[in-house]
Amino acid sequence: MNAPPRKSVIIYTDGACSGNPGPGGYGALLRFGPHEKELSAGYKLTTNNRMEIMAAIAGLEALREPCAVEIYSDSRYLVDAVEKGWARAWRKNGWRRGKSGEPALNPDLWERLLKLLDKHEARFVWVKGHASNPGNERCDRLAVAAAKGANLLRDDGYGKGGA
Repeated sequence: MNAPPRKSVIIYTDGACSGNPGPGGYGALLRFGPHEKELSAGYKLTTNNRMEIMAAIAGLEALREPCAVEIYSDSRYLVDAVEKGWARAWRKNGWRRGKSGEPALNPDLWERLLKLLDKHEARFVWVKGHASNPGNERCDRLAVAAAKGANLLRDDGYGKGGA
């Protein structure tokens, strides 16, 4: 029996950090047909890379069923780690990087993201940041505002292999 086709969703993401490490935030914009949903959160102490990954996690976690997803990000770190298979290789190697054997950074977030990617058909697309991509620019504004907001969250993974 054939499975029904998956819903097609577009997710734009961005992360921001003031100081790196410092206060940070993420923004995600989900689009499904005519529907849009914005997500954002800010953290007291984190890094830009962690916020880039968190934006993708938040977008995927918001989906209620397995979907076909295109995720647009201006983070080469995020896009290349997924599309070139680095994150899965790091996990397979006990969160160690390639030939150097150095610890992979942010294993807590990569693990969450990889579990979500097992559920969805996802493709990551790199876009140049601050280059007139409306979805990316909107997420940048969300991320910066979240990082400057009140009641910032604690990034429990920062400092525990997260950088």
